[in-house]
Amino acid sequence: MEVNRLMKEKKQSTTGAVMVVGGGISGMQASLDLAESGYRVYLIERSPAIGGTMPMLDKTFPTNDCAMCTLSPKLVECGRHRNIEVLTLSEVTGLSGEPGRFTVDVKKHPRYVDTTKCVGCGACAAECPEDIPDEFNQGLNPRKVIFKPYAQAYPNAYVVDKEHCLECMACVDACPSGAIDHDMEEEEVSIEVGAVILCPGFELFDAELRGEFGYGVYENVITSLQFERMLSASGPYGGHIKRPSDGAVPQRIAFIQCVGSRDIARGNGYCSGVCCMYATKEALIAKEHEPNLDVSIFYMDIRAYGKDFEKYYNRAKDNYGVKYIRSMISTVKELQQSKKLRLRYRAEDNGLLDEDFDLVVLSVGLKPKAEAVALAETLGVKLNQYNFCQPGALTGVITSRPGIYVAGAFCGPKDIPETVMQASAAAGDAAALLAPARNTLVAAREFPPERETGGEEPRIGVFVCHCGINIGSVVNVPAVVEDIKNAPYVVHAQENLYACSQDSQAAMREIIQEKNLNRVVVASCSPRTHRPLFQETLRDAGLNPHLFEMANIRDQCSWVHSHEPEKATAKSIDLTRAAVYKAALLKPIDAVSVGVVPTALVAGGGVAGLTAALSVAEQGYNVEIVEKTDQLGGIARRIPQGLNGEDITAFLNDLTARVGGHPRIKLHLNSEITEVSGYMGNFTSKLSNGEIVKHGATIIATGAEEHQPEEYLFGEDGRVLTQLQMDEKIAAGDAAVKNARNIVMIQCVGSREENRPYCSRICCSKSVQLALRLKEQNPAVNIYILYRDVRTYAFLEDLYRQAREQGVIFIRYEVEQKPVVTRQDDRLQVSLTDPILGQPVCIDADLLVLAPPVVPAPDNGKLSQLYKVPLNADGFFLEAHMKLRPVDFPAEGVYMCGLAHAPKNIEESINQAKAAAGRAGTILSRDRLESRGVRAHVDQEKCAACLTCVRLCPFNAPHINPETHRAEIEAVQCQGCGTCAGECPNKAIELMGYNDEQQMARVHGMFLREVG
Repeated sequence: MEVNRLMKEKKQSTTGAVMVVGGGISGMQASLDLAESGYRVYLIERSPAIGGTMPMLDKTFPTNDCAMCTLSPKLVECGRHRNIEVLTLSEVTGLSGEPGRFTVDVKKHPRYVDTTKCVGCGACAAECPEDIPDEFNQGLNPRKVIFKPYAQAYPNAYVVDKEHCLECMACVDACPSGAIDHDMEEEEVSIEVGAVILCPGFELFDAELRGEFGYGVYENVITSLQFERMLSASGPYGGHIKRPSDGAVPQRIAFIQCVGSRDIARGNGYCSGVCCMYATKEALIAKEHEPNLDVSIFYMDIRAYGKDFEKYYNRAKDNYGVKYIRSMISTVKELQQSKKLRLRYRAEDNGLLDEDFDLVVLSVGLKPKAEAVALAETLGVKLNQYNFCQPGALTGVITSRPGIYVAGAFCGPKDIPETVMQASAAAGDAAALLAPARNTLVAAREFPPERETGGEEPRIGVFVCHCGINIGSVVNVPAVVEDIKNAPYVVHAQENLYACSQDSQAAMREIIQEKNLNRVVVASCSPRTHRPLFQETLRDAGLNPHLFEMANIRDQCSWVHSHEPEKATAKSIDLTRAAVYKAALLKPIDAVSVGVVPTALVAGGGVAGLTAALSVAEQGYNVEIVEKTDQLGGIARRIPQGLNGEDITAFLNDLTARVGGHPRIKLHLNSEITEVSGYMGNFTSKLSNGEIVKHGATIIATGAEEHQPEEYLFGEDGRVLTQLQMDEKIAAGDAAVKNARNIVMIQCVGSREENRPYCSRICCSKSVQLALRLKEQNPAVNIYILYRDVRTYAFLEDLYRQAREQGVIFIRYEVEQKPVVTRQDDRLQVSLTDPILGQPVCIDADLLVLAPPVVPAPDNGKLSQLYKVPLNADGFFLEAHMKLRPVDFPAEGVYMCGLAHAPKNIEESINQAKAAAGRAGTILSRDRLESRGVRAHVDQEKCAACLTCVRLCPFNAPHINPETHRAEIEAVQCQGCGTCAGECPNKAIELMGYNDEQQMARVHGMFLREVG
């Protein structure tokens, strides 16, 4: 009774709400994870719309996915989630209280437009007489004083820029709904929350501070984000590359890297981490726009350290002909008549060169926002030397003030996947803090009663999307609409600029209800990313979500036939008509509800697995850790010190003690997973020790290994070591290390080559850290690091600079001229050609340290088969989406973290582990799960119990009922792949929504007209 009383008091004293400050991709992801885990969320955004920087991007690397196409569903989800309250034009002004029960003061600035009345029609902007530069398009075109930041913005409402308003009231007169009120005033509110997550994002370095490049003086010198808007189909130039000075298509473009990064003189000594790759992406996309374009990228080091980044870099270089020139630009001068730009630089042979370009793009770095720095001061949160937020060592997201967490670029420059991971990690930590108050302030999502459509004749509505000009610049969308109006049962057909935007979704819902539609077809982009979004809109309109069909006219028409608009249009008509004919035969599919086992299984007992397990347990769920060895800790047991000097041994001892002593965690040492069955919410895993574990979510954290080199005399001479071996020797005070006079380190030993074409991310930083530790132990030791590119990204750049200052010598080599290691009497001799001097260099080494790649764990293939999750070409686990689902698998309920995903350092593994735990919490927090996907169904009268389906199903969904002796399909377990339906010899199985009649109707619809 006493325990129950204490739990009740704890629940009452904790507020089950979280404030997320910042509405970019980090803030949105944290908000969605928390809202799905049973917490009320207040999403605070200073600007008029959520989305952050990502809506400004054209594509994302390394997949070249359309940025808005992947982001739009999250914008809509945030906008319509019952447990997320979005407060735009708002800022935090104060905070009081303690973790679990804060009071946050928020100032809401007036929008001067009532969002409940504004319909986003744009009549106000059409009448506004005043033009000012458009910030969203980086000043490349004007906007009106009353404006919407971008087409898909949420809220879907205009805002008045009072600073530039003429107070002419033309907008008031033009507004048909009376939404504009110039007398709106500021409002101050206090909000009770249990935790705060800071996601205020970043701003770009002001390129005008690098006057030698001419930005702000020469029209044809632009920033990387301006070029991004230039490339974007929704940008000011409609996706066409033009010189701002005269609108001409440039023939030669130069990118200048590290503008505002790695720049001590301007206080930005860090590497911004993303610039090399976004420049590569922009160069590659530019070449796709203009194949004959000559593109040169001037750089110091190419930092393609992320997953598949090296392959993307090689693709740009080898397949697209992008030139990479290792040099720092000293000056940019404009040629007065032609407006061309002359770049002066020193070539690698030490000669000065002048080259003329039509357009120069400055790859500007990332820096903390001034208002974010002020916010940190208001909240009492510690910043680092560069004014980024400083999380606690090896915590990932915990700030210096308890109850306040941080995610995204505010705690350091990072790419989108790391941002999303950190957001989920912060959500997981906040959920753990507020676990006693879960579900106390949330409201369940409610849908109107599902309309009975069984006896109705089909009434089909068709929505054809322009996707800005992603589709519309190639496909004649009006022609598609006109053609489809004549198709059977079509009672409504229309165009949409962006079918996935919030306003389009609301309009679609209204049209379904007004016109009594009972089938919906959307011709737009990929159903892989957008089908769930549109199906949710059908549910909001009272329709079964499976009365919906998509035609992918972006991927299959406008993208693949970009230079054949007539054929692309004809094909779009065919695909849309095929979808309509199939839609006429669609039938409702009822949901199947199952309970959830509130337990997670974690495969792997290294730092990532232990961190994930502890995070899940602290959220209030049970955890079973399966570790194949007799020890916890994984590869971290061989790492005594972190990259920033952290005591890893002490950290690991504390982590294992906390895990071992946690009442919700059960350990299975010397055990492996041998069999798996089930599905999200209800997995059953059999272990090699004979135990059966039932669990609702799975986290794969199997780690990785250090490759054993096959060159440079490794294994033949005891003086040739790997990085981990050197780490251990330094920690042990090895005499040979202490007495060494010359130590050589060779980077990229077995990586970034044909057999392993990836970068292992951590090796450069590790070598630099080892060099600094060796210098600390013996300042007189000579250390030579032989490298291809030094990839000390973000704040690790400081270590690289310290190493150079302490006399560590860095010598670059080309992969075609790798170093040669020989034994000369009792000496090791390392020989290479210095590419700058063009001369041979010979070094007598007492010790040689090799930086081999991180290679996948050998068990990955087995686990991949057991859980039906994919691996990439390198053997690491492959995430569902590289940018926005970096810890999820396509198979729901299974997550990954740590080295099992890709090479990363310990801090990054901790972040991803917490992210996996946060994502698992979105499943484990539910009492029941519904299956609403396509699934197979067995006709009991036709089934002969031949076991074909049982043997072939990759997801173990079919089984033979022992009483009826007929096959049955486990509805939630079925992934809708259709294998069983295709192979059943008696045609007893059909895939709901894909039966023979429906598929033949699709074919009939497709071939009704002749292809021009």
